Parts: sequence; C-alpha cells; structure tokens
Amino acid sequence: MRIGEFAAHTGTTPRLLRYYEEQGLLHPERGVNGYREYGEHLELKVLRIRGLLGAGMPISLIHQILPCFNADDTIYQITPEPALVERILAHRARLDAKLTCLGASRDAIDAYLERVGAGVGDREPAEAVS
Repeated sequence: MRIGEFAAHTGTTPRLLRYYEEQGLLHPERGVNGYREYGEHLELKVLRIRGLLGAGMPISLIHQILPCFNADDTIYQITPEPALVERILAHRARLDAKLTCLGASRDAIDAYLERVGAGVGDREPAEAVS
C-alpha cells in the first residue's frame, strides 16, 4: 500500500507515518520509484505505536519496547535490560499519578453537578465544548 492508502487504513495521517519512520519506529519498504510501500504486517505496529503514544509514553521508550514484540503481538524478549524495566516502571508510576489526579477531578465534577441538581446518573453528556 502507498502511504495515503495505508494512513487511511490505519486511521492516521501520512505526516505521522513519515514521523514514525523518521524516529526509527517504522520501516516501510521502498519501491523502485522511491515511494514508500507499506505491507499489512505494519498495521499492528502502527496501532501499537499509537496506543503507546496515547498512553503518554515517550518516543525514546517506544523505540526500546517495539523490538520486544513479534509481528503477531507476542512478546519474545523475556528478559529485557534492567534499565528498560526501570524506565517502564517509572512511566507506569507517572500514569498512576495521572489516573489519581483524573479520578479526583472527576469526583469534583460529580460533586459540583450534584450540588447544582444536575446529577450524573445515567445522563448522556452534551457535546464536548472546546
């Protein structure tokens, strides 16, 4: 697949795919014409990259983690370097802190809604305002 088709297929953009390649996370093949060619085997990798980025993981850590997975999403590096494990644990601790903060924010919003009589119950949220 060419970059535009692959971007649409994975729900990303050509710009992001080029960025992932620039960062060494993605390695599409090149056709004789120089165009990038993306095989379906890269789809899972792109989804994994997006998921890890969405979890706030830095590119440098993703770069270290990606080689630990086979194409079918099984982990093959059973004994990673201790430094990598420490970086992953530190990232996990940051995620836990964010989750605690988000939970407190949600509780504060719920308390406010209860005080103004809006309640949260089974109400559907209005469209998000940016």
